[in-house]
Amino acid sequence: MDNGILNLPPEAPPGRVAGRGRGWYRGDCHVHSVHSDGELTPQELTAAARSAGLDFLATTEHNTAEAHGVWRRPAGDDLLVILGEEVTTRTGHWLALGIRPGQVVDWRYGVRDGRIDGHLDEVHRAGGLCVAAHPHAPYASGTFMYPYQGFDVVEVWNGAWSSDVPWNADNEAALAEWGRGLAADIHRGRWRPAMGNSDTHLAGQMGVPHTVVLAEELSAEAVLAGIRAGRSWIAGSAAVELSCTASAGGRSAGIGERLMAGDAPAEVRVDVRGVPSGTVAFHTERGVAHRASLPGSGAGTVEWRTRTADSAFVRIEVRHPDGQMAALCNPVVLA
Repeated sequence: MDNGILNLPPEAPPGRVAGRGRGWYRGDCHVHSVHSDGELTPQELTAAARSAGLDFLATTEHNTAEAHGVWRRPAGDDLLVILGEEVTTRTGHWLALGIRPGQVVDWRYGVRDGRIDGHLDEVHRAGGLCVAAHPHAPYASGTFMYPYQGFDVVEVWNGAWSSDVPWNADNEAALAEWGRGLAADIHRGRWRPAMGNSDTHLAGQMGVPHTVVLAEELSAEAVLAGIRAGRSWIAGSAAVELSCTASAGGRSAGIGERLMAGDAPAEVRVDVRGVPSGTVAFHTERGVAHRASLPGSGAGTVEWRTRTADSAFVRIEVRHPDGQMAALCNPVVLA
């Protein structure tokens, strides 16, 4: 290894899927194979991604780039594979997404060493994205002890360690922490988006949850740009669909966008499918401002009005009747 780059064969996966223009793309950006501590091969993971209805995934082995060169053949021409690494430091884990083929980000430090900023800069210089992973994971080194400053995104919904438990207490804590900081961040002019990933290690975990991103094309650069801008929402499965639009004074904005509403009332419209008898909650800087129930079919539209005097943003959570999360989105900012 020289300067963090491995000598790899030239068959790293392509950074773009041809013929896929602007649209919403589903993907899982936290995935492990047998090349770290996962139980599935890259071939099995790509088959699982297609079965889960995904358009892209990120390979994020623990502290290694050895798998970067093996993904071209399993991915084929229709599945985008983003190169990454899960950096498992002594006091928290983070995802380096969109790094160069063979790039290895060092993990041998903790919060007391003061080295994290240099490694975040290293990823940013490569054009990559830095994600605080599972901030409240209840195991040694899994709890995230670094400040979020310098990180681009927070993983507020991480998959379960057994395939049949899609939502748990550490996710609830991560979501609440991110939600509490959102209002202050938006008022300061820069907020940090949320994302969700499965952290797949076992069969049956792929895509539970995953992030749905508005990207200009199906490429690593465009997908990461969409995630960085917060033009994304999190789904518990491909069966769940969500859209959120705010309108005022003849203008409109969607997830991750800013609506210049002025003093006019903003009408927020949410369309949901795939959550039978679920609950839609509208969150603002004042907390939960409105709730509505979905019909037994799981498909419905909910509308609600607010003003910028009452909140600088609106974000949506959709839950199943038992309280398990079905979907949540980044905010629409009201200005």
